[in-house]
Amino acid sequence: MMQHVMVKPQATQQKLAFNTPEIDNLFPGFTIGEFAVIHGSAGASAITTLLCIRAQLPPQLGGLESNVIYIDCANTFTQDNIRRLAKINHLNPLTARKRIFNFAAFTAYQLTSLIMDKLEEKVKSCTIKLVVISDIAGLFLDRTIPREEVQRIYGQIVSYLANFAKKNQIIIIATYHNSEDTVRNTVLRELTLRTADTVLSYYKSPYTAELNLEKHSTYMLGTAEPEFENMSLMPFL
Repeated sequence: MMQHVMVKPQATQQKLAFNTPEIDNLFPGFTIGEFAVIHGSAGASAITTLLCIRAQLPPQLGGLESNVIYIDCANTFTQDNIRRLAKINHLNPLTARKRIFNFAAFTAYQLTSLIMDKLEEKVKSCTIKLVVISDIAGLFLDRTIPREEVQRIYGQIVSYLANFAKKNQIIIIATYHNSEDTVRNTVLRELTLRTADTVLSYYKSPYTAELNLEKHSTYMLGTAEPEFENMSLMPFL
C-alpha cells in the first residue's frame, strides 16, 4: 500500500529588493545573514539611502518591515533625501526618518568602538534587520594611523561584520568609495571585497548608470543599467 508523505515546503528567505526590473532580473535582493559591499562612485551612498527606506516596507513589497541603523562616516546622511524617498515609496516622511537610527563616526577609532563594542546592543534594542555603513574604509585612510595598525584593526572589523550578520540574522551593507589611488586604499578595498558575501559596484556618467554584480554565491554575475528615475536617484546625481 502506497503511503503519502507530506513534505513541508521550505520558507522563502526574506530579501531586501530594489523593486526595479532592470536590477531585480540580475540581483533579486540582499538576503538575511548577508554582509554586502557596494563600491564605486559616490552615488553608491544614494543607493543605500534608498535601501534604508525600502527596508521599512512590508516583505510583500520587497522590504524587511524593519528599523534601520545608518553609520555615517562621510557625511552622506541628509534629511531632505530621506523625506523625498519616503514620499516616493508611500511612507510618512516623519515616521520613516524616526525609524532610521543615525550614528556618525569622525575617526577610525570611533568607528571601531561603534562597531565592535556597541553595535550588537543597538541592533537588539532598536529591532534592526538592516545596518548600513557609509564609506566604511574612509576614516582608515588617515596617514597618521600606522599602516600595520590599520590593516590589523580594519581586518578585524570586516570579519566581525560578516560574522555578526550571520549570527544576528540581519543584513549589513557597506559602501566603499574608490576615491584614492594609494597602496593603503588598494589593500583595504581588496580586504573588504574578499570578506563580503556579496559585492556590487556602481558607476555613473552624466547619461547612464551601471550596477555590476561582481560576487555572489548563487546568482549569475552580470551588469544592469537602471534608469535613474526608476531608482529614484536623479536628485542625488
